Amino acid sequence: MRGKTRQLRWYICGLLFYATTVNYLDRQVLGLLKPVLSGELGWHEKDYGWVVFAFQSAYALMMPLAGRIIDRIGTRLSYTLAVLIWSVAAMSHALARNAVEFAAARFFLGMGEAGNFPAAIKTVAAWFPKRERALATGIFNSGANLGALIGPLLVPFVAGHFGWRFSFVATGLLDLLWVAAWLAIYRTPREHPRLSAQELALIESDGSEDAARVIPYWRLLGTRAAWAFLLGKFLTDPVWWFYLFWLPGFLNLRYGLDLASLGPPLVTVYLAADVGSVAGGWLSGRLLARGYSLTRARKTALMACALAVIPVSAVMRAGGDLWLAVGLVALAGAAHQGWSANLFTLVSDTFPSSAVASVVGLGGLGGAVGGMLISPMIGYWLDYSHGAYGPLFFCAGFAYVFAFLVIHLLLPRLEQVKV
Repeated sequence: MRGKTRQLRWYICGLLFYATTVNYLDRQVLGLLKPVLSGELGWHEKDYGWVVFAFQSAYALMMPLAGRIIDRIGTRLSYTLAVLIWSVAAMSHALARNAVEFAAARFFLGMGEAGNFPAAIKTVAAWFPKRERALATGIFNSGANLGALIGPLLVPFVAGHFGWRFSFVATGLLDLLWVAAWLAIYRTPREHPRLSAQELALIESDGSEDAARVIPYWRLLGTRAAWAFLLGKFLTDPVWWFYLFWLPGFLNLRYGLDLASLGPPLVTVYLAADVGSVAGGWLSGRLLARGYSLTRARKTALMACALAVIPVSAVMRAGGDLWLAVGLVALAGAAHQGWSANLFTLVSDTFPSSAVASVVGLGGLGGAVGGMLISPMIGYWLDYSHGAYGPLFFCAGFAYVFAFLVIHLLLPRLEQVKV
């Protein structure tokens, strides 16, 4: 570790991008294999809904705890532990033989994966000045879409050649490669031997990092900013869960696509979401550069994304036109990820760095609880209605505008919270 590395903060961002990619790749495998597993194991939609519920309940329960652990022991060790847990849990799916055992594996996967976003957002807050945080968040957050994009290409190939069980093992092994890279490269900015004095000055241009301290959750929940983030996640995260876990089933039921045919439509959706994540982060950063206030820049980007989701509410009107339906979902996915990049950045905009992971954990709890409540309801609804997806897409289309209004009412101005 000799010499200095130019733009080292972007290499750190690359590690966050990798972690988020494998995070979503691991959770995407089950949705892709759903048609195969439903036929082999005799699942109904409600059974699948409860398997998804197991993941989301663990994710919800662990999120606040993960955030607290990360704020206490730092990102280097806590991120390592989180990825090790979810790697083992991902590979354990290969041993499952029924819905109960899949639910157990999903539960432990949710526990480990809960650490990803609190650790990543805290890392961005430590390594980037405010004017770059939305872009950095958009870049690493786009890994979610890349993971979901790689899945339709990798999983059918692996399942077709080696069986569906090895699909879970193959993706879990990719996590272990990240652990080795993270431990070799990551340090905090002031401890990193390859960080130049000029880049350190840029990173700390908004002020030096606040002293390490533990802020009680009841104090954080006493702030409007924490509730704005939590409710924003609660109202919109379930929409992304819906796309992630039910979109393959929708395409299979509506257009007769099997595992081998799902690749191009899903790749299109998640590639668009990749672009949307980076573009959403770039937009608010560009507005800041043009002289917009922090509040106006972030909220303009959020509102633009919320409006861009609305057309997905009419996806059933695409009729038999597969690519029109895919295009509407792709636009919604891009807008969701742009929304997500800016929503995450609100936390580092308004809270001291010692509380960032904890607040992200609270928001993750809200998002996971929303998904946890919705998943069984979706399963029962689809069984009851014999696959009527229309009302689900309608609700998904207008969730973001409602969430934006809630955030705006709770947080009229973005300013540092005093806790």
